[in-house]
Amino acid sequence: MTDLAYGFAANVVAVLLYGSNFVPVKRIEMGDGMFFQWVNCAAIVLVSKVGDLLLHSPKFHPFAMLGGVIWATGNIAVVPIVKAIGLGLGVLIWGSSSLLMGWATSKFGWFGITAQEVSKPLLNYCGAGLCLLSGMIFFFVKTDVETHPCLESTPLLIDRRGHASGFGPVSSEFWIDVIGPKTRRFIGCLLAVVSGLLYGSSFTPILYIKSHSSSRDSMFHGASLYDLDYVYAQCSGIFLASTVYFLIYCAAMNNKPRVYSRAILPGFLSGVMWTLATYCWFLANNYLSAVITFPIITAGYGLVAALWGSLVFREVRGFGNCSVFILASCVVLTGSFLTAFSKL
Repeated sequence: MTDLAYGFAANVVAVLLYGSNFVPVKRIEMGDGMFFQWVNCAAIVLVSKVGDLLLHSPKFHPFAMLGGVIWATGNIAVVPIVKAIGLGLGVLIWGSSSLLMGWATSKFGWFGITAQEVSKPLLNYCGAGLCLLSGMIFFFVKTDVETHPCLESTPLLIDRRGHASGFGPVSSEFWIDVIGPKTRRFIGCLLAVVSGLLYGSSFTPILYIKSHSSSRDSMFHGASLYDLDYVYAQCSGIFLASTVYFLIYCAAMNNKPRVYSRAILPGFLSGVMWTLATYCWFLANNYLSAVITFPIITAGYGLVAALWGSLVFREVRGFGNCSVFILASCVVLTGSFLTAFSKL
C-alpha cells in the first residue's frame, strides 16, 4: 500500500506538470518552434544533470539516449500543433496516441521488452480503452485558436540583419499561420498523432535495458532496475538530437534562424517543468509499472491541458463543445481509475 501511495502521488505530480508545461509559452510568439525546442531541451538536460548528481551519477547507458532522440523528433512538431489546433486539443490527441503506443508496448512486450502483467487484466483493458476513447471524443471538440498570440511578430536575428542592411521589417509568418482553417486543423491533428506515437516509443529503450538486465548473454547484464538512473541518459539524447536538428535548420535557413527573444525564459521554464514531470513518471514506474502509469499519465495530462485551453485560454466555446468536453472528461477520469484499480 505504501508503494501504491508513492506511485499514485508521483502520477498526480507528473500529470499536473506535463499538462501545464506549455502554459508559459502559450501566448508567446515562437515562429516555427525550432529555437523554442532547442532552449526547451537545453533546460531539460541541465535539470537532468542536477538530478544525476543527486543520484550519485549512476552508470550511463548510451542506448537509453535513443529514447531521447525519438522524443526530440516528435517534439519538433509541438509548436505547429499548438498553433494549428490549440494547446488543449493538441495535447489530448498526442496524449491518446502516446497512450496507445506506450501501453501496448508494455502490455504485449513489443520491441523485445518483457510483457508486464497486472492482477486484474480486464480492468486494465477497459481503463486503457476508455482513456483512448476519450481522446477520440475530444477530437470532435472545435477550438478557437489565435494564430498570432503576441505583439512580437519579428524574429530577433532576422529583424536586426534586415534593419542593419537598410531593408524593412521581415515578415514572421509561419506556414501554419497562413493556410486555411480546415487544412490547418487536419495537419495539426495528423502531426499530433505522429508526435504521440514517437512520445509513446521514447521509453522503450529503457524498458529494453531493464528487461535484459538479468540475461547473462546480454550487454546490459547487471543494469539497474531503478528507472530514475536512466533519466540523464535519455535527456542527453534529447539535447543532442535537438542540437543537431537546430543546426540543420540553421543551415537550411542560410544561417538566418528565426530567434524570438521573448521565448527564451518561458521555453526554459517549460523544459524545467517537463523534466521534473519525467522524474515523477519514472518514479511512478518504479512503484507501479509502465502498463499502469501510461494510461493514467497520458490521459491525465491531456485533461489538465484541456482545462487550461478551455477555461483559461478560451479555446473551447459554445454549449455543444462544452458538453462534448465534459463527456470526454468523465470518460478519461473513469478510464484512469479503472487502470489504477487493475493493480490492486
